[in-house]
Order: sequence, then C-alpha cells, then structure tokens
Amino acid sequence: MTSTNTATGPARITWAEAGRTRSALWHSESGWAPPERVVIADDTMTADAAYRHAKAGTGMLWRGDFLGARQLLSALARRIDHGRHAPTTDLAAAFRHYRSEALRRSRLLGLVFVPLDADYTIPLRRAPDVRQACTETYGPATDASVTALRELLGVIGAHEWRTTGVDVPALGARIHPHYGVFSPVRGEYLDLVNTAPLPAAWAGGSAAEAGSIAGTATAFDIGTGTGVLAAVLARRGIRHVVGTDQEPRALTCARANIGRLGLAGAVEIIKADLFPAGRADLVVCNPPWIPASAVTATDFAVYDPGSRMLRGFLAGLADHLQAAGEGWLVLSDIAEHLGLRSRGELLDLIEDAGLEVVARLDAKPVHGRAADASDPLHAARSKEVTSLWRLRAVSPPAQSTADAPDAPDAVR
Repeated sequence: MTSTNTATGPARITWAEAGRTRSALWHSESGWAPPERVVIADDTMTADAAYRHAKAGTGMLWRGDFLGARQLLSALARRIDHGRHAPTTDLAAAFRHYRSEALRRSRLLGLVFVPLDADYTIPLRRAPDVRQACTETYGPATDASVTALRELLGVIGAHEWRTTGVDVPALGARIHPHYGVFSPVRGEYLDLVNTAPLPAAWAGGSAAEAGSIAGTATAFDIGTGTGVLAAVLARRGIRHVVGTDQEPRALTCARANIGRLGLAGAVEIIKADLFPAGRADLVVCNPPWIPASAVTATDFAVYDPGSRMLRGFLAGLADHLQAAGEGWLVLSDIAEHLGLRSRGELLDLIEDAGLEVVARLDAKPVHGRAADASDPLHAARSKEVTSLWRLRAVSPPAQSTADAPDAPDAVR
C-alpha cells in the first residue's frame, strides 16, 4: 500500500483497500508529503500497534468510530511522550531538544489519517460536521481527500476561535483569528501598544498635545496578522493606519476584523513584504520572537528564521519614518534567555540601522506557561520580559565648512 505525490497537480494519497486501489487528495498544511506505506485502521487497532506503525513511518487510514480515532490519538501521544525529558542546565541545548522532540511528535501523531468526502463530510460513525471548518482552511471542496486527524482537530479548533473570537481588553472588543494566523492571546504586548505615550515630538514636546495631534497622524503596522495592533492604533485616534502582511490568510483575517470593528475608514490592509510605500509618523512591528526555523504550519507566527523580519524592520525603519516619527518594536527577550540572540546583538542591529532608543517599556507575561515548572523551558519562560522599544532615526551630524571635502575629493 503506497502513497504518491504528483509533480504536476495537487498531492494525492493512494492505498489498497478491499482488494482495490484507491486514491484521494492529500491535505497537509505543514507541507508534509504522504508516507510511503498506508494501512487501514479501525477500533480493533491497539495503541501499541499504532505506535509501532508510526515509528516505522506507516500511515494509518481510520475506518472506525471517529471518537475511537481521537482516543487512539491520545493513547499514541502518551506513548510518544513517555520518558521524554530535556536538559535544564543548558537552555540552548534544552531548546534544541524541545524543538527536535516537537517535530518528532508532530510527525508521529500526524500518521493517523481520516477520510473526507467530496463535500468535506467525514464518512465515519459519530463524526462531527466539519464542512464549514474545512472550507475556511482548505477552500471549496473539489474531491474526496485524506488528512491527518491531528491537523483536522486543529482546523476544528481554529473554526471555533474564528467563530467565538478572542476578547481583547485593549480594544473592548473581540478579535476573530483564522487558521494559521497568530491569535492575540498574549495580552501584555497589546497593553504596551495601547498605553505607550504617543511621540511628544508630534506636538513640539507635550505628551498631552501629542495625543490630540494623533488625529492627523499616519501609522504603519508591519506584519499585521489579525489586524489587532492596527485596530488598537486606530482606536487611539490615529487618523490613518496601514497594516501590511504577505500571507493571504492574514490579509483576509485582518480585513474581516477591521470591518467587524467598524474601522474600515481608518485602517487600510495591504499586501506587502514589511513596509508599504511612503513614510509614517509611527511604525509598529511585533515580529516573531524566536530566531529559529519553523517546522509546522502554526510555527510561522512564533519563529523568525535568522531574525529576517526583525532585521528587515530595523534596517528599513529610518527610511519610512517622518522627521519626528517613532518606530515601536514589540519584542520578548525569550530568545536571550534561550541563548539564541544576545541583548548586545539587538542593540547592535538598532545602532547599525541608524536608530536610537528613546525609551523602553517592559511587561511581564501573564500566560500560564510562564508559571508552569514542568515546562522544559520554564527556566527561560519564568524570566521572560516583553518590551516595547521606542526608536527614532538618528539625525546625521551637521558638517562644518572646514570639514567639508573639496570638489575633487568629493568626486573620488
């Protein structure tokens, strides 16, 4: 029983069942290819047998009760997690181990598959109605398909979050995240953007006057995601906010949230890699906080390989600020505690970009993992601080006549 991935069209999975060769579309939001071998599984399969298949890289296409598939997945997870531990004295090594184990766990659990009919109905006993959830993530159904049960549960969860939304006290409203778009559950960074003083230079030095002049200011929100920071800035009275992103799901999500909040007249969402054209009085960016490679579909909002987005934002900021403008970098120091980036490296990036620090506002995280002593990265998470760095462009020093080069030297 084998599976295939075509080079000219959508990936497909092929298997043998009841003496026939069968085929279906293959869904994997992480971009993983289907396994080389697939077996049929049902309620008679034990968790030990499933674990042996998974370790061998064999996919298991479920034909039993849907709730039985969920129970098998939970039992399989317990076997995968049994005895796992990470070194705690060397946090960099602990992080590498944590990421390696997370990838291994995702791949093993991703080998339990469920079928979907051509309308996204699950042809299994006691299966939920996932048609709307799958349409939101995968697009309109075109053919029968197969996906990992673990991914499908994520699709279902994302649909529930999209439907009910996430309460954002800084907005006094709810934000509705879509699948694959980072959910604004870390309230400390939202509060920092909501309470940071607007640039006093907008009004010649008075912070109170700066608040009143916001009604004539322009702001950019780089990597807008759900659009939550763009909405916070608009609610603070900034006349025109441009939110940018290059991910189609984020653009759709942000536009829906901005429209739902009644802010379409103040906030424009456009596709761009980092900056839009022009300059702004305020440029805000909350890049992914950890400079490491993303390995699953839900990693991209958390991991910034090579600090690409951070470096790009800092390098381009001065060219997109008005003369009296500020850039607000919202960044956790978790990477510093994990040994992935030092504070000195961050300060060097700021200085090399022709920027200076006006002030820094700090907040301690309040999420549950920060207090979870069983977390293998607890030693780092317990020390984490989220900061809003207020940055401005350094004015070039005035050049005296005596220091100015003569014409021939200037040409050279």
